[in-house]
Amino acid sequence: MDQSGNVQHSQPYNKRRGKQSIQFENPVYINASASIVGKKEGEGPLADLFDMVGEDDLFGCNTWEEAESSLQKDAVYLAMGKAKLDSGNVQYLFAGDLLGQSMATSFGMTAYEIPLFGLYGACSTCGESLSLGAMAVDGGFASCVVCVTSSHFASAEKEFRYPLEYGSQRPLSASWTVTGSGAFVLGSTRGENVQAAITGITTGKIVDYGLKDSMNMGCCMAPAACDVIYRNFIDFGRQPEDYDRIITGDLGSVGQRALIDLLAEKGYDISGNHMDCGMEIYDAAKQDTHAGGSGCGCAAVTLAAYVLKQLQEKRWKRVLFVPTGALLSKTSFNEGKTVPGIAHGVVIENI
Repeated sequence: MDQSGNVQHSQPYNKRRGKQSIQFENPVYINASASIVGKKEGEGPLADLFDMVGEDDLFGCNTWEEAESSLQKDAVYLAMGKAKLDSGNVQYLFAGDLLGQSMATSFGMTAYEIPLFGLYGACSTCGESLSLGAMAVDGGFASCVVCVTSSHFASAEKEFRYPLEYGSQRPLSASWTVTGSGAFVLGSTRGENVQAAITGITTGKIVDYGLKDSMNMGCCMAPAACDVIYRNFIDFGRQPEDYDRIITGDLGSVGQRALIDLLAEKGYDISGNHMDCGMEIYDAAKQDTHAGGSGCGCAAVTLAAYVLKQLQEKRWKRVLFVPTGALLSKTSFNEGKTVPGIAHGVVIENI
């Protein structure tokens, strides 16, 4: 306060970078994470890294939707346990899933009695939740938040495609929705077993190239991934080699080729350090998943089980994590609408 009695404000730190990005004033620590997956995911290349693998995809529940709620509930419980926290230490939950009315989240998170922001970004929801959670922590609105998302193969098929009993044929461009949930504890202070830190974000726009093939979501999402990765390079003044890995969530083998070509047209070659979670979580030679994995849980469990481990153990210094989402519904598809895409970039660095 000055001599006239007016409150003096210090010059605020300008966190904005370019058109769509934010660089945090202080690192937002990822103090713990947890991953729970289904039986098929537990038979893939990352099997030994997951915290829990279900013996069957109902997880002891009566319906697929109840099973997905159970996945979220247990993932949050495991993550908070690793961080040595209980629900009373967490100010906010940032959570979402693929189902109508965010059903898995609504029923899965009730017991924690933590203030909740329910999110929907399709398969990009993990990136959206981490972005908003990090903004809340960096902005001083919370000292500890939990971000969680999930998907389930059977509940997603029922929601968006055909009942499993129908036995429909899937084209080779189709992806397999991951049964899994990933949860992350973000904090303003460094935890005992801190894994990494979020240092910046690039928020994506809805991008629509007019594609209508719901069985080729990789190509529907690739333009949105290209847009946010390109914007991240411009906003932060970086090149692809400034990241050990540029990690998309759900493009699969078909979408990966489209992304690499789209960025090459803009003058950027990411072919040497691009990684897609949908291609990592399944063994293409041994598991029949066609183009690869997708779903909210795909990027989330791969980040929790594999990516953060590489950062924590100093194998990688910095990654750009870009979960991707296809924004369609049964209604929009049946009305002949296109499949727009969305992607959110999260810059994660080792400590």
